[in-house]
Amino acid sequence: MLRFGMSERPQGRVLIVDDDPVILRLLQVNFRLEGYEVQTASRGHEVLQKAREWRPEIVILDVMMPGIDGWEVCRRLKEDPDIGSVPVIFLSARAQDEDRERGYALGVVEYVTKPFDPAHLVGIVRRTLAETRPK
Repeated sequence: MLRFGMSERPQGRVLIVDDDPVILRLLQVNFRLEGYEVQTASRGHEVLQKAREWRPEIVILDVMMPGIDGWEVCRRLKEDPDIGSVPVIFLSARAQDEDRERGYALGVVEYVTKPFDPAHLVGIVRRTLAETRPK
């Protein structure tokens, strides 16, 4: 875990959700190297619990997961009055136009398809947080 000195502040709190441990680790490392605080989850019910307890500033969410899928997790996050305003980015192998449209209809700020460039995803998160944080 990265430690931030008195003059260094974390870039933001990112909750990364994917059932693939390789992708989780890849993103965890990339975001931590960029100065973000990171929590991970691999199941839908974990996401909802961690989001309520940890209060991330943004969620990166896989669509296809066992149990509660990303569609349902996103819907539940958006309906929760305490965390419904947290931006969600879908990260998915589902790349059809219907999937993208469904994601945007649920309120995601971005829909990124796999395979993906981790640096590009970090850039999307940085931009989204800059746009959504109070000035």
